[in-house]
Amino acid sequence: MNKKIVLVDGNSIAYRAFFALPLLNNDKGVHTNAIYGFTMILNRILEQEKPTHILVAFDAGKTTFRHSTFSEYKGGRQKTPPELSEQFPFLRELLDAYKIARYELENYEADDIIGTLSLQAEKEGFEVKVISGDKDLTQLASDRVTVDITKKGITDVDSYTPDFINEKYGITPERIIDMKGLMGDSSDNIPGVPGVGEKTAIKLLQEFHTLEDLLDSIDKVSGKKLKEKLEEHKEQAIMSKQLATIYREAPIEIGISELEYNGYDGDQVIKLFKELGFNSLLDKVEGSEKIEDQPLEEISYKIVDRVTDDMFSFESSLIVEVLDESYHRADIQGIGISNENGNFYIPTKLALESETFKEWAKDNDKRKIVFDGKKSLVALRWKGIDLQGIDFDCLIASYILNPSDSTDDVAAIAKLKGITDVQTDETVYGRGAKQSIPDEKELSEHIVRKAVALKKLQDIFLQELQENEQYKLFTDLEMPLSLILAEMEATGVKVDVERLKAMGEELKAHLQELEQKIYELAGEEFNINSPKQLGVILFEKLQLTVYKKTKTGYSTSADILEKLAKEHEIIEYILHYRQVGKLQSTYIEGLLKVVHDDTCKVHTRFQQALTQTGRLSSTDPNLQNIPIRLEEGRKIRQAFVPSKKDWFMFAADYSQIELRVLAHIANDENLIQAFTNDLDIHTKTAMDVFHVKEDEVTSNMRRQAKAVNFGIVYGISDFGLSQNLGITRKEAGQFIERYFASFPGVKEYMEDIVEDVRQKGYVSTLLHRRRYIPEITARNFNVRSFAERTAMNTPIQGSAADIIKKAMIDMAARLKEEKLQAKLLLQVHDELIFEAPEEEIETLKKIVPEVMENAISLKVPLKVDYAYGKTWYDAK
Repeated sequence: MNKKIVLVDGNSIAYRAFFALPLLNNDKGVHTNAIYGFTMILNRILEQEKPTHILVAFDAGKTTFRHSTFSEYKGGRQKTPPELSEQFPFLRELLDAYKIARYELENYEADDIIGTLSLQAEKEGFEVKVISGDKDLTQLASDRVTVDITKKGITDVDSYTPDFINEKYGITPERIIDMKGLMGDSSDNIPGVPGVGEKTAIKLLQEFHTLEDLLDSIDKVSGKKLKEKLEEHKEQAIMSKQLATIYREAPIEIGISELEYNGYDGDQVIKLFKELGFNSLLDKVEGSEKIEDQPLEEISYKIVDRVTDDMFSFESSLIVEVLDESYHRADIQGIGISNENGNFYIPTKLALESETFKEWAKDNDKRKIVFDGKKSLVALRWKGIDLQGIDFDCLIASYILNPSDSTDDVAAIAKLKGITDVQTDETVYGRGAKQSIPDEKELSEHIVRKAVALKKLQDIFLQELQENEQYKLFTDLEMPLSLILAEMEATGVKVDVERLKAMGEELKAHLQELEQKIYELAGEEFNINSPKQLGVILFEKLQLTVYKKTKTGYSTSADILEKLAKEHEIIEYILHYRQVGKLQSTYIEGLLKVVHDDTCKVHTRFQQALTQTGRLSSTDPNLQNIPIRLEEGRKIRQAFVPSKKDWFMFAADYSQIELRVLAHIANDENLIQAFTNDLDIHTKTAMDVFHVKEDEVTSNMRRQAKAVNFGIVYGISDFGLSQNLGITRKEAGQFIERYFASFPGVKEYMEDIVEDVRQKGYVSTLLHRRRYIPEITARNFNVRSFAERTAMNTPIQGSAADIIKKAMIDMAARLKEEKLQAKLLLQVHDELIFEAPEEEIETLKKIVPEVMENAISLKVPLKVDYAYGKTWYDAK
């Protein structure tokens, strides 16, 4: 039998889990997100790696032997968040329950324990897998040692082998420490040589092999400044290499034979999971108290053969069981109802034929507690049943309370709240190709159990929404919006199929023209869609600059091609060819596949409980992603037409809504004044930043100001702005400084919001939508920086999303009040698209801007532009 040992960097993985998941608490108030994420990673390791031996190594304390060499080692690290510190005792308890060895050693780091054991294991013929989030450990990679480094979240990893390291850096694993000696490591406060980054370090090592050889041959280094830096910081470079070197002879007192893994203690794991509230993981535990074998709590219900009035009451939980993700026209597997009169399962055929059920469904006074009410409403609508009276949607409530959890399974959400008497859909139906419908007894019980769980969830969610000051967001915004979205989905948008097919033919002809031009410029024919063949043409035949080479050949990704644009005319045609090809395959052919034969419409599904900012997204088809920067892409909108002859498409969109929200939230006087006076905000910004008069603002100045205005909303850095504008990083930094000097309120807002998140752990929109950002305290600079940008942007983008949602609700009410035939069809980013008869256009021109501009009161006016025409394309 092959011997395989897994060595886990406990502190690194705990940190990764903590910052990858939102803060979670059990019923005792203990934070559990790091333990939960750690458990998920541990389960994945055991399942995928199937180790014969395993150990989790921890750091014993803050001080190690390295501090005697450099007292500031790891000096820049932030204090461990108390929310994480309190979870470490439970992590140790978890490992004991799993019967996994754990070890720490005073004066040494977990890296040294892993380094020492991996070397011993190699010598004893083990296959070794090291798992960490810290790239320092990649220096251990060898023919028998693979180092898995987590990238983001808790499942995405890169496996570092000698070949992978050579491909990524062009050096061997042994030279990683030399690289760190030169470039340093800010996360560990290893200084390195100032001004030497990764690229320079690698280039030097490829030429001189080791740090010592390089320092002995400084006179052979090209570049006067680089020579001076290396000469001046020789000792610091050597010290940095020593600090980065994992010690592989640590005096550990545990032998490899003691790390044998023979499975976990089922009783202890179950006990711990119950204590921590990990109900969703209990199903996966095998042991002496095997959860799968434990019967669920008995439930009383009736499979009805006749629908009667006494089955219903003032309020009922309702499950309309639809398994197909594309629920338009999908089969309904059954109906579950739970209320004070009992629990009932209604077979689909009976429900669809029963006048009593139909009357109850459309009775607005009979309140229904549902899960994904939009899905239920639309599915029943296609079957001729009008569902009204939806009063509480548990999916939407769950989403508002925890927007980072995108699960749409009743049982999974219920178990997070301690409700365990319902199974997941996957357990009952299976998954993917193996999905099947069980017999009526099992099916009916599962559906009824879900209905029973909804009432329990409602009680929990109501309390949490009120505690979070999110009850109005739920009742006044998201709940009514779900009904409007259902109406929009059911209505659909008509597509001119013949026009779409004609466009497809036009694009095919255009592709052929581009193809011939590319062949002409290349001097031969080849497969343009083959990166390998394209790489040979560009980098071998045409001798263009090679920016990146992979195992399979030259990289021809879009970012690489854009860098090459000025080197050869062929690049422009290749990029255009790719864009047109995507339009043809994704949008022409893709749209034709989802047009309903009998209605000639597409019925997109709006994802209301998906994004963390609150923005809506659409799928099957995704009508928000039609690329409109390309004229050929914009023309696809010509295929979207009104459903009736002589009707028009009417589109209205918010002008610069995010910048207006920024002005309001930041309370910046200059920004507020600019919008109040209806100035062109980009011209105004250019005037302030460049200190010129309005008539002196050039088109380039305005372009740069526009990039800063929109970049600021997303927390852009000097590097990001320099890339966008093609200017130096220093110039970009000066530009941002001048911007903040002109709009000091914006700078103050950005500083305050980041600090606010550090204190609270979340940001809020104007309507109290929350986004939890635990990464704000991450020790990794890149992770923390991303979290800070998220903190700055979310209140702006999220508030803009809330505003257009509020406008949709107000607009639906106004159309009804005015008794108009016009219908709201789509929401795309900051735009609403309607269809209406010609005689109603004048009314829409008046009421649509009026309603949208008054959806919410800000310190600056909201502004709406509108247009109309015979197609969506014309309404621009």
